[in-house]
Amino acid sequence: MVIKTKTIFTLAEITGPGAIQHMWMTPTGNWRFSILRFYWDDETMPSVEVPAGDFFAMGWGQFSPLTSLAVCVNPGSGFNCYWPMPFRKKCRITMENIDEKDMVLYYQVDYTLTTVPSDAGYFHAQFRRSNPLPYKKDYILIDSIKGKGQYVGTYMAYGSHKNGWWGEGEIKFFMDGDREYPTICGTGTEDYFGGAYDFDTRKKNSQGIEETNYTEFSTPYSGLHQVIKGDGHYQVAQRFGMYRWHIADPIRFENNLRVTIQALGWRNGGRYLPLEDDISSVVFWYQLEPHNKFPLLPGKDALEVN
Repeated sequence: MVIKTKTIFTLAEITGPGAIQHMWMTPTGNWRFSILRFYWDDETMPSVEVPAGDFFAMGWGQFSPLTSLAVCVNPGSGFNCYWPMPFRKKCRITMENIDEKDMVLYYQVDYTLTTVPSDAGYFHAQFRRSNPLPYKKDYILIDSIKGKGQYVGTYMAYGSHKNGWWGEGEIKFFMDGDREYPTICGTGTEDYFGGAYDFDTRKKNSQGIEETNYTEFSTPYSGLHQVIKGDGHYQVAQRFGMYRWHIADPIRFENNLRVTIQALGWRNGGRYLPLEDDISSVVFWYQLEPHNKFPLLPGKDALEVN
């Protein structure tokens, strides 16, 4: 399928009740400029609005293998999603090509027509980006969820603008009326994404000298699946892709949810350094409708990886 520049193509329109069980696609072009939207039942506002690359945890526009329960990215840029997505009346999925060039998309949507339980929530996903993050400000993953549901996943594309370690930030889940203090508070970025100690295994080389390096990993529930170190010429930035799926440990809320994460490194003397880095994210959750209107998606220039 060729999707012309500046056009929207309908990938699927299904009459329910039923549930999407798997999606596969392999988009060409700039993955940040291909915008996926999902509409459940009679919605006019999408419940999912995310660049295709970020939806499949490929926010930096470069292929990197990912093997997990919810998302798999396989050689040849085969994007796979296994989040179950129930709907009661109908489902509509679109792809908008905001690029200046046409794109080619091969895709498949697998679904079942079945009875949907009355308490089943609808799948939602929302994209955010701050580039740069304002000094001494926490990065907002989500701040507009209203209603009853459960938080099931975080993808983060983190671009470091400074030397040194960047992952001392705490993730905080403010739910159901929390104000100053969150119900859930993490211990560090690498800890939240399932790693530890800077994602560094400190292996010894053939001369027995300890070397420090980021160690990529991809597991069913969490991973640091992408480390881009730069080439020392024009591509100089260090960039990282991380995911955490709350499948076995969903975060359930009754009324509202706000999620933030700090961006912190180190100054001399063991003092924290607030960072002004390039952070993009997608959060995934289920909730009963209606949902709050999403913030306006950034424009093409603000989406671009540069």
